[in-house]
Amino acid sequence: MKRTLRRLLGPVAVALVALDVILGLFVTPPDIEQGDLVRLVYIHPALAWVALYVAFAMAGICSLLYLWPRTRSMTYDRLAASAVEIGVVFTILTLVTGSIWGRPTWGVWWTWDARLTSTALLAVMFLGYLALRRVPADPHVRARRCAVAALIAAVDVPIVHFSVIWWQTLHQGATVLNSNLTPTIHGLMAWTLLLSFVAFTLLFLWMVLVRYEIETLDEGEEDAELADALEARRQEGAPA
Repeated sequence: MKRTLRRLLGPVAVALVALDVILGLFVTPPDIEQGDLVRLVYIHPALAWVALYVAFAMAGICSLLYLWPRTRSMTYDRLAASAVEIGVVFTILTLVTGSIWGRPTWGVWWTWDARLTSTALLAVMFLGYLALRRVPADPHVRARRCAVAALIAAVDVPIVHFSVIWWQTLHQGATVLNSNLTPTIHGLMAWTLLLSFVAFTLLFLWMVLVRYEIETLDEGEEDAELADALEARRQEGAPA
C-alpha cells in the first residue's frame, strides 16, 4: 500500500510543481509594483510553508508519539528523521529564494532580520538533530535523544511565525493568512499561489515516503550486520 502510494504520489507531485512553474513564470502577469520579481511568490512561500509547518510539525508530532510509552514505535522515529532531513532541504531553499528576492528589494543578499535569523537558527538546530542521529548508540537511546532534540528545536517554529508581528522586520507580513484575513493577491495569481502550496506539500510527502523506505532498509542492513557479527563471535568462542 505504501509503495503504491509512493509510486502514484511522485508523478502527481512533479506534474503539479511543473504546472506551477509554467503558470508562475509564463502565464501570470507581472506585479504593478514588483514587476517580474513577484514570480518568486509562487515558490518561496510554499517552500517556507513546507519547511516551517509541514516538515517540522510532522517531526514534532512523531517525536511526541515516540516519547509517549503507549505509542512508542521506531516507525515514528524514522518518520521524524525523514521529515527533518527533507525539511532541512526545504528550509535551505527557503533561505536561498528569500535572498534572491531580498537582493533587488532590500539591496542586500542577507540581513539579520528577525524572520531570517530565526529561520536560519531553525535550520542549524535541525542540522544538529541530523548530526545527533549519526552518534553511535542503541537505536532506542538514539531515538529518545533525537525526539527530545526535535521538540526543543520545534520551539523556534512559532518564533519564526510571529517574528514579523513581535518585532519590526524588513520581511513582509502574510499575503493570505494575515490578521484581517484579507488576501492581497487575487485571480490567476492567487490560484497559482494556492497550486504551489498543494504541489510542494505533495512533493514533500512523496520525498518523506521515499526517505522513510531508505531509512527502513538501512536499519534492516544494520540489524543483519550486527546479527552476523554476533554469530561470528559465538563461533570464535566455540571449542574446536
